[in-house]
Amino acid sequence: MSKGRYESPLASRYASQFMLHLFSADMRIQTWRRLWVALARAEHNLGLPVTAEQVAELEAHLTDIDYECAAAREKEVRHDVMAHVYTYGKAAPSAAGIIHLGATSCYVTDNADLVIYREGLRYLRGELIAVLANLAKFADQYKATPTLGYTHYQPAQLVTVGKRATLWMQDLLADLEELDFVLDNMKFLGCRGTTGTEASFMDLFEGDGEKIDEMNRQISAEFGFDKCFPVCGQTYPRKVDSRILNCLSSIAQSCYRMANDIRLLQHDRQVEEPFEKNQIGSSAMAYKRNPMRSERICSLSRYLMADAMNAPMTASVQWLERTLDDSANRRISMPEGFLCADAILRLAQNVTDGLHVNEKVVDRTCREYLPFIATENLMMEGVKRGGDRQELHEIIRTCSMAATAKMKEGEKCDLLSRLAAEPAFGMTEAEMEAVLDPKLYIGRCPEQVEAFLRQVEPLLADASDEKPEINL
Repeated sequence: MSKGRYESPLASRYASQFMLHLFSADMRIQTWRRLWVALARAEHNLGLPVTAEQVAELEAHLTDIDYECAAAREKEVRHDVMAHVYTYGKAAPSAAGIIHLGATSCYVTDNADLVIYREGLRYLRGELIAVLANLAKFADQYKATPTLGYTHYQPAQLVTVGKRATLWMQDLLADLEELDFVLDNMKFLGCRGTTGTEASFMDLFEGDGEKIDEMNRQISAEFGFDKCFPVCGQTYPRKVDSRILNCLSSIAQSCYRMANDIRLLQHDRQVEEPFEKNQIGSSAMAYKRNPMRSERICSLSRYLMADAMNAPMTASVQWLERTLDDSANRRISMPEGFLCADAILRLAQNVTDGLHVNEKVVDRTCREYLPFIATENLMMEGVKRGGDRQELHEIIRTCSMAATAKMKEGEKCDLLSRLAAEPAFGMTEAEMEAVLDPKLYIGRCPEQVEAFLRQVEPLLADASDEKPEINL
C-alpha cells in the first residue's frame, strides 16, 4: 500500500480478501474477457464467421491482461471498454477482428456486474448464516437465564438472555429471506444491442430471431443464469441495483440493532463483547473495556444505510433507453456497499462468537427490580393469607413509590421490608424473598427459544463452515 495515496478503509482495514478480490480489476476485466469468449463461442456455434481457432485463442488469454497497454489506449480513445478490446486483440491477434462482434459496451460491463454481484450475495449469505449459527448457540445456552427486560430502556418484566438473542436472529432471518429472494430473481442482460432492440444481430443473423434468442440462451447458461430480462434498454434495469443495496442496507439495520443492544448492556456490565488479552480500551484510561467492535458495526452500518440511497436515486433518473450519469456513481456505491456489508458481518461473527455474559451482574440487576415485578404475585399470596385485595394494592402502590424515591437517592431497594412491615400482608420479609425466584417471572421464554431454534435448525444444518470460492 502506498502511504502517499488515499485508500478506502474498507479495503485497507475492514473487508475480507474474498470480497477485495471479487471487486478487483483482475476479476472485472477477466469477466469481461469471459463474456467476449462466450459471445464468440455462441456466434461460432450459430454460423457467424467466427472460427473455433479464434475462440480457442481468446480462451487462452483470459488472464494475461496488459493494464499499461489498456491505460495508454484509454487515454487516447477515452473509452475503457474499447481500450480493453484493443488490448485483448493484442494478446489474441487472430481473433482481434471478431472481439465484441455485434455488442455494445454494456454487454460486458453490465453482465460482468451481474455476475460479480451474484457471487458477492452468495458470499454474504454464508457470512450471515455464520452469525445466525453463533447466535443460535448463544440463545440455546442462555434460554432460561433470567434478565431484566426493558421497554423505552426502562426496567420492565423479566425476559431471558437467550430470548433476547432470538429477537436479533429474527431480524437477520428476515434479511436472509430478502437476500434469497434477490438471488433467486436475478436475471442476465445478455447481448441486446445499443438500445435493447438486437438490431445489430438482426443484421448479422439475417433476420433470424430464433438464432438471436439461442445466442443469448447459450451465453446466459455459460454464466449460470437461466433467464434474461424480457425487455431492456442498453443496460439492465437499475432497479436491480436498488434491490441489491436495499438488501445490504437491511443487513446493516439488523446488525446495528444487535450491536447497539450489546453496547447498552455492556454499559451495565451485563454482557461484554470479546476483549483480547493485550487489547487497549483507551489511550488515556487504561482500565476501560470499550465495546469497540460493536461500535464499529454501528459506524459502518450507518455508512451502508446511507450508501444504499445511491441506487434508488440513480434508478429514478435513467433517461429513456440509457444515460451515463449512473456509471461513476455505481463504480463507487455498489462495490463499497458489498465491502461494507462484508465488514459488518465479519465483525458480527466475531462479536457473537465470543459474547460473554456476566451472569452474577445479570442476576443482581434482576433482583434489584424483582420486588416491583413480583408485586402482583405477592399481592395474591397476601390474599391467600386473608388480606383484602384492594387494600393490598394500595399498600403496594404507596410502598413502591416510597422505595423508588429512595433508589433515586442512591439507596438500595427496600420495598420488601416496607411491605413486610404492613400487618395487612401477614408475611415476613424472608417469606417474601422466597417468592422472588427470577425463573418464576420469565413466562414462556425457554419454550419460545426452543421452538424458534427448531425452526431455524434446518437452515443452519445445511450451512457449510467453509467459505465459498469465487465461482464465475
